[in-house]
Amino acid sequence: MTRAPLIGLTLDIEPGGSEAFSRFPYHALRQNYFSAITAAGGLPVGLPHEPVLAAALMARLDGLVVTGGAFDPDPALYGERPHPMTTLKPGRTDAELAYLHVARAARLPILGICGGMQLMAIAWGGALHQHLPDHAPGPIAHEQPNPRDEPGHAVGILPGTLLSRVTGQTSMQVNSSHHQGVRDPGALQVSALAPDGVIEAIETQDGIFALGVQWHPEFAIDPGDARLLAGFIDAARHATPQDRRA
Repeated sequence: MTRAPLIGLTLDIEPGGSEAFSRFPYHALRQNYFSAITAAGGLPVGLPHEPVLAAALMARLDGLVVTGGAFDPDPALYGERPHPMTTLKPGRTDAELAYLHVARAARLPILGICGGMQLMAIAWGGALHQHLPDHAPGPIAHEQPNPRDEPGHAVGILPGTLLSRVTGQTSMQVNSSHHQGVRDPGALQVSALAPDGVIEAIETQDGIFALGVQWHPEFAIDPGDARLLAGFIDAARHATPQDRRA
């Protein structure tokens, strides 16, 4: 493939209102998700919350980014009742699970960011801590008090992992904006940890680029963020699903 790979990014949804962007429900996503994929060499497109369109849309894409957001996946997906701090967006979760299922079956590269990483863990049979302050009330603020375009803490990258190979680093400074975390990665491998032991990255072990990170690499906090996104785009470029179809 010589052209830029086409990358689908899952969108958020807001209910709308008299003081909002629209009085009616609307999709939204931070601009830097798109600009980061563009800077890494991809062509980003937004994906609506239409599970019935997942197969048709993914058939035209070279890679999938499951983005983050201020909500949580339904804990019923891993056999639990909601914590009082758990906030759901069922339509978004249904659509993202559909996109993940199709991308996984097609062996397309996948990058999960923050909540996208957490949903990857669930899709691969894992489970979450529904509220990290109940599990890890230590000195690390996983909902960092400083701005999201600044580092919140370090993560240690496990050797021999995909994350280690694409970033070329043993540790990274990352931002942190989450109250839930991965408790059980399911069939995925842990590839990074915070100093308090919270799982910060997970990945497949089958040679396909399917990697989730708990931080937001689109903010480019650490040099490893650009390398991570470049590695994802390179994997999408070499997956060449559209070229094979042609």
